[in-house]
Amino acid sequence: MALVMGVDSSTQSCKVVVRDADSGALVREGRASHPDGTEIDPRHWRDAMHTAVDAAGGLDDVAAVAVGAQQHGMVCLDEDGEVVRPALLWNDIRSADAARDLVAELGGGQAWADAVGVVPVAAVTASKVRWLADHEPENADRTAAVCLPHDWLTWQLGGAANPDALVTDRGDASGTGYFSAATGEYRLDLLELAFRGRRPRLPRVASPSERIGTTASGAILGPGTGDNAAAALALGAGEGDLVVSIGTSGVVSAVTTATAADPSGLVAGFADATGRQLPLVCTLNAARVLDATARLLGVDHDELSRLALSTASEGLVMVPYLEGERTPNRPDATGAVHGLRLGTSTPGHLARAAVEGLLCSLADGIDHLRDQGASVRRVLMVGGGARSEAVRRLAPAIFGMPVDVPAPGEYVADGAARQAAWVLAGGAEPPVWSVADRPRYEAEPTPDVRARYAEVRDLTDGVARNT
Repeated sequence: MALVMGVDSSTQSCKVVVRDADSGALVREGRASHPDGTEIDPRHWRDAMHTAVDAAGGLDDVAAVAVGAQQHGMVCLDEDGEVVRPALLWNDIRSADAARDLVAELGGGQAWADAVGVVPVAAVTASKVRWLADHEPENADRTAAVCLPHDWLTWQLGGAANPDALVTDRGDASGTGYFSAATGEYRLDLLELAFRGRRPRLPRVASPSERIGTTASGAILGPGTGDNAAAALALGAGEGDLVVSIGTSGVVSAVTTATAADPSGLVAGFADATGRQLPLVCTLNAARVLDATARLLGVDHDELSRLALSTASEGLVMVPYLEGERTPNRPDATGAVHGLRLGTSTPGHLARAAVEGLLCSLADGIDHLRDQGASVRRVLMVGGGARSEAVRRLAPAIFGMPVDVPAPGEYVADGAARQAAWVLAGGAEPPVWSVADRPRYEAEPTPDVRARYAEVRDLTDGVARNT
């Protein structure tokens, strides 16, 4: 039995799975935590990865390994391959002004959509590169190479010989703002624009199933990918599939062969890990909206769910921009509660409004993808937030369609493992692994909830207000 390993280096932790290459059966797994914050020394990721790999039984009997990781993070290396400064993560919004400047300098959102399918926001790597050039020019001058978290971790597994050996894939590169998913090429002129004329080295873009090296133990290295592409690969998502992921961020993505070019920037024209496209909408606020509401009410998640299902919201609306927002692009926005009256001043109403607000934000993302031509054959909902009974039961009502909910799992790590199995086996498509049951949730649509949410969401522009 050949074994493959998948690594998920997420915002909060590193998860590792070891699976049978042929069947996908789970053999063992491990986990380690990451430090909190939006600015992290990448060496913490490396240390956590080694801890998680050891907890999963090590690499000695593993034939192939691939890494999936959080997207967009800026990792800067000097000529010797040393980290120049702590990495800026996707959810670090200090680059919001830089993003606005970049959009204007190229001539607006349409110019960026035509060039790379992505309009810069604070999360995008190009925006962080511009922030570095403007605020830390000495570190920008020292930067000989720029890569992403998964690129850097894969490079570490391969020995980290020199920055020229850095490798990425289309899925993760498409989130940088200087790579086009439509053409499969870097736009070095946009990198120079972002970096004020500097042109550091970038990772080579590997093909989806390419063998890019080996580990010290002899395991074959796959190219890896970004977290969203890895999750789609684990789910076996194909044309017409819509994936809704409720984790630290909220993501709505669609597998398609058509490229997206949305000048509003609401839909990012990303690539997947198989050679197809993965247009997606990403929000900053997702599962942590539930965390915050549970904390505010002094209850655990099970009780939050029970409260939310105990009553209708009756006009109470929560706009869940608790950390600013990425989609829509409102980095300075705050959360707000609208429609608060004596009759709606109960824990149940607030719990219900929190769940509905989170789901309405994601439903807006579904609409944006449809506007870009994505077809929706089925909805697959995953992530920590999908473990909430209230989320599962209310989602089909808010989305207006049935929702399939796969069993909880480490889908990013599983997708990386499936890529590793593909690299090991070769062929035009990844191996077919057995799929667990996916219970379907159905409910009568509640368009009035979305209509009330739409009435108030645009009132939140940085100051919490009540109506």
